[in-house]
Amino acid sequence: MKKRIKKRKSNNQGMGTVEMILIIVVLIGLVLIFKTQIQELASTIFEKISLDSAAILA
Repeated sequence: MKKRIKKRKSNNQGMGTVEMILIIVVLIGLVLIFKTQIQELASTIFEKISLDSAAILA
């Protein structure tokens, strides 16, 4: 009985890979769902950076 418990504890070699794949799938799904919002946010941020850098350089 104790050998089985020890064997189950040490038999988790693939868990890291499976977890990483699931995290990547979830992140890709979130990006696809919020694609337009992310693009709008990035566009707004880059516009503000451009305006601020133009003000600094002028």
